[in-house]
Formats: sequence, structure tokens, C-alpha cells
Amino acid sequence: MAVFEEYENYDALGLAGLVRDRFVTADELVDAALDRIATRNPGVNAVIHLMEDAARSALARGLPAGPVSGVPFMLKDLHALCAGEPTTNGSHLFRRNVADHDSTIIARYRQAGLLLVAKTNTPELGISGTTEPVLHGPTLNPWDRSRSPGGSSGGGAAAVVTGMVPVAQATDGGGSIRSPAANCGLFGLKPTRARTPAGPDAGEGWSGLATYHVVSRTVRDSAVFLDVAHGPEPGDPYAAPVPDGDFLAEVGRNPGRLRVALWTEGLQDERIDPECVIGAERVAGMLSDLGHVVTPAVPPVSGAECRTAISTILVGHTANHVALRLKALGRRLRPDDLENITRLAAEEGRRVTARDYANALLMAHRTSRQLAGFFDEYDIILSPTLADPPLPLRGLDMMGEDLDVYMERMWDHMAFTPLYNLSGCPAASLPLHTTPDGLPVGVQIGAAFGNEALLFRLSVQLEEADPWWERRPPETP
Repeated sequence: MAVFEEYENYDALGLAGLVRDRFVTADELVDAALDRIATRNPGVNAVIHLMEDAARSALARGLPAGPVSGVPFMLKDLHALCAGEPTTNGSHLFRRNVADHDSTIIARYRQAGLLLVAKTNTPELGISGTTEPVLHGPTLNPWDRSRSPGGSSGGGAAAVVTGMVPVAQATDGGGSIRSPAANCGLFGLKPTRARTPAGPDAGEGWSGLATYHVVSRTVRDSAVFLDVAHGPEPGDPYAAPVPDGDFLAEVGRNPGRLRVALWTEGLQDERIDPECVIGAERVAGMLSDLGHVVTPAVPPVSGAECRTAISTILVGHTANHVALRLKALGRRLRPDDLENITRLAAEEGRRVTARDYANALLMAHRTSRQLAGFFDEYDIILSPTLADPPLPLRGLDMMGEDLDVYMERMWDHMAFTPLYNLSGCPAASLPLHTTPDGLPVGVQIGAAFGNEALLFRLSVQLEEADPWWERRPPETP
């Protein structure tokens, strides 16, 4: 059977339009996705589980109508459950964990007519800024295979940028959508806290730090996937502000003349690679040329408090996640169950007190209020996404023996992203810079709580000013 050769010339909305207009069938799109997985995945190790039978069965039953119906899509192998499929969380401890129901967000993807064709690689329990689990092996950055695509959604980003699928699911608890987007030359938006559901098994992820969305090649795909997935479900502890309309309708709207804060220095005096600063400053010039007002400014928050709060929450949830899994298995932890850093994080999480946790939440809430005041003065914060271009493999080694050293290196690398997880505000990484040796570098824009609409408007304006669609890794077959 001939494979649809034009598959990669379209984003998700474009492919859905071809299916709707009967220029191509959804079966042909599945064939195209599976063909590219077969030929390209061996070079990057992005996909760790195929779901061809499930996709074919969904086709046989008939797909619901929707804006992305018939489009192949990949799920991240972390937390979100897909009935009948494994969710290993990148860990030997979960390697035989098969879901008996769908998480709410997976059910919404099915209702949108998406064809779930595979699951993508993720670091163990999603706690690393790279994607190198012992269980599945490292995912390689398609732009330079000696480097990481970032984490924890590195598998999905590598799959999208190599053309296996136009969009892949991602999650973000400290930068895990924006980091892989920056490292792979993609668009990645972290939505407002509680914009997408965590249920039915949880009310929130990582005490509100984490949220679900996607990495994509176009801004409009990100917008339509947020339309598909967003909205509270019964029993949620809280909900994001209700948007004025569809997010896709924001694509192409004039953002107006914006007040932009240019933030290029770390809150903890982190060393920021000059290329990351150059990228942000270049985009600042673009924004000035587009009529926006750009002023250097630093968010008035404590970098030390940010690190303390997010680290306390991370280790606490790691300890609880491990404990709940061991309880379900009815046994104690074995030496080969966890990677060294995960084991150390779980041990530290067991030492964290209720007072420590309460204080972490207090610091997070204080950060939210401080950033809210900053957004009274500025509409947008512009910064590098990360402090470095893509890291070499083992640049963040989960088999190390010192948790403090590991955490310091990770937060140094992700100097600009956790602020939005603590505050709950939305932020997006845009692929608007490239190093002299051809590595992608992301530039981040953030907006006030609940204001993804503004991020979509501005992102499209930048996408049109400096199109990135044609940029592909040089060794992609």
C-alpha cells in the first residue's frame, strides 16, 4: 500500500481538513504515521509503545466528528491512563502497570476523533529535565544525537520534529513542555493551572504545578488542542477562568500594543548561555519593530523561595507516588525498582514534614501574588526558555549519587520556566533562535493567569514575522 507522501506538509488541522474533504482517509494517515515511526524512531528512540491495534479498532468503530478527527496522535507515557495500555512512567517499578480506564484528558482526545497510535518516552516519574530512563533508554535530540531533546516530554518532542505525528501530548510540572519545545525547535505552551483536567484519579498534578497539553509545529494546532481538552470536570478542586471563546479563534487576532518585560538574568544568579540571551534580545527587537514597548525588567520574586517550594513539592509527591505503587504491588522497594536520583528524591520526600509542605504552598502562593502584581505593569514577560542550548546526554544524570547536586544543576538549566508552574500562569516556548552550529534555542513568553488568549495572539504574530515551519533536523530521512 502506498504511503501518503505529503503527510508532513500539513499540521494537525491541515490533515483533519484533508480527511474531512475526502482527499485522504484516516487509515492512510495512520499508515503514514506508522511508516515514519518504523523508519525514524530507531534513530531517536522517541516511541516506546505502539498502539496500532487500538487505532485500527477505533477506525473500525467510526470516529467522532471534530476539528482534528482522523489525525494520528501520541500519548506521553506518564500518569495519564489509556485503558488497556501500559503506563510505565519511565520506571521499572511501573513496567507492568496496565490501565483499566481512561484518564479524563485521554477520553477527551478520543471524543475529538484523534487516533492514538503510540506512547512516547519520558524520564522516570517525569522528574528530570532530560529524557533518559534506564527502562527505555535515552531519547536523542534529532538536531544533534549526542544531545538531549529535554524533558520530561522529550519523547513527544522528538516524535513531532521528525515528522512521525504533527502533535504529541506533553505535561509540564517545572518546564516539561517548554524545555523539549525549546530543544527541538517546536511550539510548546504550558496552560494556566487547572485549564486541563487531571481526573478522575487526581484533582491536580504536583499540588497544582503540573498540567497537561501538547507540543506542536504550529501555534494554531496548540490552540485547537486546548479547545479539545480544556474545561473542569465534576469534583475538580478548582477551575481556570472561563475563556471568552475558542482558543483557535484567537489565532490571527491583533494582540494590540503590548508592554513587554525583557527578563534575561536568572533569579539565582544562574549562568545564562549567551546564545539564550541573544535569542531573547533578538525577539525583543522583533517585538519593538512590531510596535510593542519592550523594557528590561526582572519579576520581583525570590529565586530561593521558588527553588525551595518546587523542590519540596516534587520530592513529596515522588515519595507518595512510590509508596502508593508499592502498596498496590503489596511489597517493599527492590534495589532495581528506581533510578538513583528518584530513590534519593523519594527518601527526601519521606523526611519532608507537614510544616515543610505547608510552607512550600505558602511560598508558591506568595509567588503567584507577586507575579500578578508584575502583570499589572506588563502584559508579557519575554525571556529565554532555558539557560542553555540542548544539553549533552547525561548532562543531568539520574544515576548520580547526590540529590542536591542534581537538583541544583536542573534548576540552573531550567532557570526561567518554574516561575510559571508555581504561579499557575501560562507560558509558551517559541522556536525563534538557532545557535551558530544549528541547535534550536527557545524564547519564552508568559502572560497573566488565565490569559492564554494573549499568548496565542502574540505567538502567531511572531510565527508570521519569523516562520519556523520549514526548519527540520538535517538528518531526518
